[in-house]
Amino acid sequence: MLRDAAETYDLRGLNCPLPVLRAKKRLASMAQGARLWVETTDPLAIIDIPAFCTDSGHRLVATEDAPGGGNRFLIERGG
Repeated sequence: MLRDAAETYDLRGLNCPLPVLRAKKRLASMAQGARLWVETTDPLAIIDIPAFCTDSGHRLVATEDAPGGGNRFLIERGG
């Protein structure tokens, strides 16, 4: 996978803790350095996703408002 390419993982409609748990599982199956956009409508994700990245050794590259509401997080898989 190209370093600049990123898959999108739609987790809209799921509430805490499901977005973090599903993102964790998806990232575990990806190569180190791969990037994943995680889209969520859970209001707690703005706190949970950055904390998950810090705790798990992943890098939170970007946080944006998602089209249609919610948030998008670009996560780079760590080692």
